[in-house]
Amino acid sequence: MALPFDPIDEARRQWELRWEGGTVMHAVTSLMRVQQLVIARLDALLKPHGLTFARYEALVLLVFSSRGSLPLGKMGERLQVHPTSVTSIVNRLAAAGLVERRPHPDDGRAVLAEITPQGRELVERATADLVAADFALGALDAEQHAAVSALLAPVRRDAGDF
Repeated sequence: MALPFDPIDEARRQWELRWEGGTVMHAVTSLMRVQQLVIARLDALLKPHGLTFARYEALVLLVFSSRGSLPLGKMGERLQVHPTSVTSIVNRLAAAGLVERRPHPDDGRAVLAEITPQGRELVERATADLVAADFALGALDAEQHAAVSALLAPVRRDAGDF
């Protein structure tokens, strides 16, 4: 149910009665709310495919890899998630027959995740749905999509993402 006012605007108004930094608090709160909305929409789009956005990202990463496989540690680095999260994601994808766990041919301690043909087919179908829905950012146009990416890049760079 939509509120008759913007609660983030009201939070800023209340904030500024007490503290400084209302504009940055508003920006962060807006960003976090949009993140919640986008993830919920993406997960809803992916649910019919038996995926979450995190699992979809892992499959896409494997599709992008030259051999269709990567060590779990490398996946964690590229997805920027904790190793435990990668293990959980890969285990779920393996249980669904979308990836296979294989021993690393050069490092006996490492495990590779390799995408299966079924996983590749699912990525194609899921991607078509996400693209058709503008990745849940249909309220923005292409120029605004680029502006959002450019606007957030310095924050990511400052955090050490790249």
